[in-house]
Amino acid sequence: MIFPVEELCLLGNKSLLELPRTAFFCSRKYPASIERITCLWALEQRMHRRCVLSSFHSQLEQSVFRYLRQDPKQPILYVLGRGIQTSLSMEYSREIELGHLLFLSRFSEEVTTVTPESAYLRNLLMVDMADDLFIPYVRPGGSLERLLTSPMARSKSVLTLDLPANKALIQRGARIYRPKQLVGHLGRQWSSPRPRY
Repeated sequence: MIFPVEELCLLGNKSLLELPRTAFFCSRKYPASIERITCLWALEQRMHRRCVLSSFHSQLEQSVFRYLRQDPKQPILYVLGRGIQTSLSMEYSREIELGHLLFLSRFSEEVTTVTPESAYLRNLLMVDMADDLFIPYVRPGGSLERLLTSPMARSKSVLTLDLPANKALIQRGARIYRPKQLVGHLGRQWSSPRPRY
């Protein structure tokens, strides 16, 4: 990793850093049509208890965070573009006590606002820490598209949705996400046992 864990500010269960993890990014402005399939992706992560890493900043990212939190054993890494404020330990005390949530930041507690620069550094940290990326939508010309052209992001496996806006991602080798693993032809939920952490 480019950003050593020892240099990060942490709040929560540090052992979550040992899990395989998928970083979830989505542009702030996105088509409403992607919400359902993104929720199916989140359901799949919950079913497998796959550790999800995100800034949970955009509206869709926040929705996925709320959804993931419904499973008290879902491992979540929440990466901030500002310092870790003391109020977080009160607001998320249940998840922190259960050991399934870890806040991470490159910034000291004195940094209280997210700037474009701190958001970019936060996103670089997420890419650096991730085993792979799930990006349902990238707005052409946006900051996420710029991030994904970085050498670090280009070295990661990417899963995305089959949308015209994601054409550049797909041309660079991103795989298209299809939630067929979740629901069989008869509409039955996938029944594989969940791993235990």
